[in-house]
Formats: sequence, structure tokens, C-alpha cells
Amino acid sequence: MFQFGCRPRNLSFIFVIVLVLSNILLTFLLLLSETCIPFNTDKELDLNFVTEWNLQSSQKDDIPEKLCPQQDELPKEDDILKLNIQLGRWDSKRLYKTFDSILVGDKYIDLSKKSKVCLATQTSVEKLHSLVPVVYHWSGPISISIFVAGDEEFQILQKYLIYLKKCYEPIKNQVTFSLTIPKSKLLSKQPNVFDMPENSDCSKPEATLNSLLSEISEEQLNWRISNVYPQNHMRNLARKNCQSDYVFLTDVDIVPSHNMAVVLEEFLLADNCEKCAYVIPTYELVPRVRFPQNKSELIYLAEKGLARPFHQKVFIYSHFATNYSRWAMDVNSGNPNHENLKNGKIYISHDVTNFEFLYEPFYVAKDTVPSHDERFMGYGYTRNSQVYEMHVSGYKFKVLSPIFTIHWGLQTEKSRPSWREKQNNDNRKQVQIFKKEIFAKYMHRCL
Repeated sequence: MFQFGCRPRNLSFIFVIVLVLSNILLTFLLLLSETCIPFNTDKELDLNFVTEWNLQSSQKDDIPEKLCPQQDELPKEDDILKLNIQLGRWDSKRLYKTFDSILVGDKYIDLSKKSKVCLATQTSVEKLHSLVPVVYHWSGPISISIFVAGDEEFQILQKYLIYLKKCYEPIKNQVTFSLTIPKSKLLSKQPNVFDMPENSDCSKPEATLNSLLSEISEEQLNWRISNVYPQNHMRNLARKNCQSDYVFLTDVDIVPSHNMAVVLEEFLLADNCEKCAYVIPTYELVPRVRFPQNKSELIYLAEKGLARPFHQKVFIYSHFATNYSRWAMDVNSGNPNHENLKNGKIYISHDVTNFEFLYEPFYVAKDTVPSHDERFMGYGYTRNSQVYEMHVSGYKFKVLSPIFTIHWGLQTEKSRPSWREKQNNDNRKQVQIFKKEIFAKYMHRCL
């Protein structure tokens, strides 16, 4: 039997074993480091990089290398959200408290100074991952308002914002975050410094968020189901934390076409219309296809049944007045606007001539448009009531081309929960009073 002792021969044998094991370990670490991109890398992700929101929409070559955290990165004081829970601003009915610009992107202020248009959007915590594809398609400033109900959600939000800042350079630079909190779920704990969430993967923003959300209690989940989401409060908050002259107001799951901010800047430089709202057509897209690189590719997908106008099968009237058929015509070589389409610059495709009350397009307009009426909460009549007031007050709606926006997934009525219809009915009861008020407010325009 072989016995280890203190002889030089035995010690040498032990050293050889240790050396071999060390080399194996170092080789493994070296291979791992070659497949990871540290958070502070200068390498930009591809515009179509893959996340769970579009796992099959890109080719294999478009999939980015796996990103991994750097072990020496520690939480910083700058990561603490800038708000005092004892302060804040109440809405007119004291139902919600808001906090402006609790986290401001490093370049947001400078970017706002030189940008004519700011993208304003809103979300609840569980949909915040949708911001990732938006920031890789929009190079201008972004203002987002987030709905947070209570300490549980607030803690998850703080952790996830650390993840977003570390993983995505555009979010770190371009975005300002604001907060809305319901009176029934006010915060009891001030903001804190949190570590990067464990097992974070920068190529999986939705999975990372869902992992954090798994900590939510059943009591909190039940509260969410029975309480309305104040969409119009959120829209007003996001819009008023923009610093640019124009605002592009969207929902967080609406993704702009490539390079939209740049070409919009050029178009708006020549804009001298005080009461124009520039409509940007929105399409639903099946998840398995790539994000269309241009309008011609989008129309091709629509002809193949892989894309269709937003809400076409759910509630066609909400976007019907945009006249998608007319917008699609300039991809044909004989159309007068075909040359404009080829040069890539923005132009007005046509005016909206068949306006109706239920119309609710996504549009770009000067930040002097009427605010969203906050009596409408939850779902139903939240966006179209504001668009209706614009119409009565004298705004003209003009459809832009060749830019567009995309919503991933084809929507159907079956995919909508029953509680949305209840909220829609509750808001419908207030519509007639709202319309009378709007006519009284702008009566001189209707005589």
C-alpha cells in the first residue's frame, strides 16, 4: 500500500497533482471569460438582440454573447432612488401620490437639451422588461412612469433598476424614471442600496424580472387583480417629466421602428403647425418573425398574414381612422409617394379625414396638447377621451410615413381577462358627462 509521508518524492507527487488541478481550473475560467461580456463593456448589443419577448424573431447569428456580472462591482450611492416617501405630489382626488424623476439617466439632461422629441411611456412593475427593446430602437430621451403598490413591489423595483442600469447602456444614459403609488399601498420604507440580483443574465430581462416577482405574496397578487391601474395618471406623469418640446406618448410594449428618433428630429425641424398631431401607425406582429427593417418589409409581412393593424381583431375602431390601406399603398412603384419612401425621410402620407370618438392613435405632438382626463382609470376610454378633446379643440391628425411602431403578438378578444370589460363599462358611464364638459370648454369652436 502506498503511503504519503514527508519524503521529497512524495511531496513532489502532491505538488504535481495540485498543479494539474490548478491548470484545469484556470483553463475553465479562461474559457468562461471569453464567452461573457462584462457590464461595463463598450460593445453595443445588436438592435435585434434576442430576449424572451422575441425569442424566435432573430436569426442565430443575431443572438448576443452571454453577458455576465463583474465580481468587483459594488452597489453605489448613485443607485439609490432619489425620493423621500414622506413627500411626493398628490393627484386632485388624493388617490395617488407621484414622485418625479426618481432616477435620471447619465445623459438624459444633455440629450433633452438637443432633442426636439421625447418618448413618454408608462408601465406597472411586471411589464418593465418591455423597456429593453424600446431603448435599443429609440436614441432620444425617454421618460417612463412606473406604478408601484406597496413595499414588496418597491423592493423588487429597486433591485430590477440596478439590473437595468448595469446591463443596458441606453437605459443607464437615456431614461428618467418617475413613480406613482396608490394611497391604499403607500410606502413605509425609504429607498435603499441593493446588490445586483443573483443569477442575472442580461440577455433575459423578462426571466430576470419574473424571478424577482416570484417573491410577491399571494395577498399582494390578489390586491392587484381587484384594483384598477391608473393609466391616465401614468401618462400625464411620464409626459410632464419630458423636457423636450414634442412628446411621443406610447405604452411600454410599443416598439418604435429603427432610427425613428433621428428621422423625427429632422422632420420636426421644419414643423410650423401649432395644432398638428402626427400619427404613427402601429402593427401587431407574430413573435416568430424578425422586427421589420423598413416599411416595405412590414407591408410584406402583413400581406403574408404575419402582421396586422393594431387592435384590428380586438376593437377595430380604435385605430381605424388611420386608414392603414392608404398608408400601405406607397410601397408600390406607381404611387406618387414611392420616391419619398425610398429615400427614408419622413413625410406626411395623408390626413385623417374620418375621425370618430373611439379613435386612439399613438402620435407625436407638441407638449401643449390637453392632458389625459384622470377620471378614466383602468381600461376603456383612457386614450381616446384625450384624443377626442384634441379633435374638438382644433387639432389636425396627419399620418406619417415610413416610420411605424410594433406590438409583439396578435391580439384576440379571448386573450383579454374579464375584469377589463368591467372597467370598460365603468368608464363608459362617465363618457356622456365628459363629452358635455368638452363641448362647454371649447364651445366657441363648435358654433
